[in-house]
Amino acid sequence: QVQLVESGGGLVQAGGSLRLSCAASGRAYSSYVMGWFRQAPGKEREFVVAISGSGLRTAYPDSVKGRFTISRDNAKNTVYLQMNSLKPEDTAVYYCAAARIITAKLDQYNAWGQGTQVTVSS
Repeated sequence: QVQLVESGGGLVQAGGSLRLSCAASGRAYSSYVMGWFRQAPGKEREFVVAISGSGLRTAYPDSVKGRFTISRDNAKNTVYLQMNSLKPEDTAVYYCAAARIITAKLDQYNAWGQGTQVTVSS
């Protein structure tokens, strides 16, 4: 339904910050829940955070709560993931995805970006 393109990944040292962007195109973008997932080599894709269409509701697992912040600018059709206090275990390919409801279930997201690499050195 929507097309998503991530950007902003890179190489940073532990304790540093990155800001990822997800540019969206397609109808009714502002009505979609937008989420971020990540996948490290040899591991399953993992839920990171999601935000409601209005931006009023968010969902985070404990592993990133307090360090990562999701936001959206619907006028620009863009979702952001601000990542602070990065740890080596945050290293992964990060994917932007769209769903109808806030959920951590991967199979409920029906549109995906191509991913952007985040590497955190010790």
